[in-house]
Amino acid sequence: MKFKAFCGSVVVSAAVFSMSTGCSCSGGGTPKLDEVTDDSASVIVSGEVVSDMIQNISSPVEMANEIKNSGVSFSKDILNAAGKESLYETSFKMATNLGVYAADLGYINTFGKSTVVVDYLTSIKRLADGIGVGQFLDFSTLSSLAKNSTNLDSLKQLSVNSFNNIDKYLREHKRSNVSTAIVVGTWIEGIYITGAVISQTHDKGLIDRLGEQKNIVDIISIVVNTYGRSDSDFKAIAREIEKLKEIYSGVEVTTQMGTPVSKEVDGMLVIEQNEVTTVNISPEQVDAIIKQVEVIRNLIIK
Repeated sequence: MKFKAFCGSVVVSAAVFSMSTGCSCSGGGTPKLDEVTDDSASVIVSGEVVSDMIQNISSPVEMANEIKNSGVSFSKDILNAAGKESLYETSFKMATNLGVYAADLGYINTFGKSTVVVDYLTSIKRLADGIGVGQFLDFSTLSSLAKNSTNLDSLKQLSVNSFNNIDKYLREHKRSNVSTAIVVGTWIEGIYITGAVISQTHDKGLIDRLGEQKNIVDIISIVVNTYGRSDSDFKAIAREIEKLKEIYSGVEVTTQMGTPVSKEVDGMLVIEQNEVTTVNISPEQVDAIIKQVEVIRNLIIK
């Protein structure tokens, strides 16, 4: 999934989210999430940083595919229960949990669990309405597709298109802060689900993917810390992200150029440069990351 930020920006395409940041707001009290726009930014993260983050954040569908390929069975218990949206009363809570449910939906769709899709779509629609972007979710069509397992590919594509339109709207209306909250929720839920599966399977591929998140923890930390200067919700998340960043500091991630490969695309020869990533992460670090992600996730969903 993709998504955007509070005095900056993030992209949401139901698979990855683009972000930028910075802000210093004055006046009495803490401004509401949707009352602060990009115009109030005093610091903006560069487009290069945003692009790098987008490339490194895994989509919920992508991660769910890897989870499914590990051989583990679908588990509804590891998801944030549908129907809790009434508990999320602030814009920040609505946005972050919209991201959480979006990640859950990617997991559900990948396993083809059409019987629970509608419940999650209902929660997503209500939260989207709460932050003023519900018009981009065609609930009747999404629900219809969800009831038929043969339509899952169409459902995935429509979900992606919907979240892309949400991100575009938020950026055009200078509500990047709301997009940032969404992407944080999606990112954390994706890591949480991955961690829950690792605890069961100890799958090497998933452990490597968990370790690779070190590449974006620093960027996420900068963004939420910047927003935390003026927003108490971002500040609370930032404190816990800093702890996660400290755990990741001991993880080693190296990337080397692999052997180029050629393939034919639309009748044309295309050469791609492969990269080989090596992750050095201990069982103790894996456990510590999983536990800290759970702390952050509980802060979001409760």
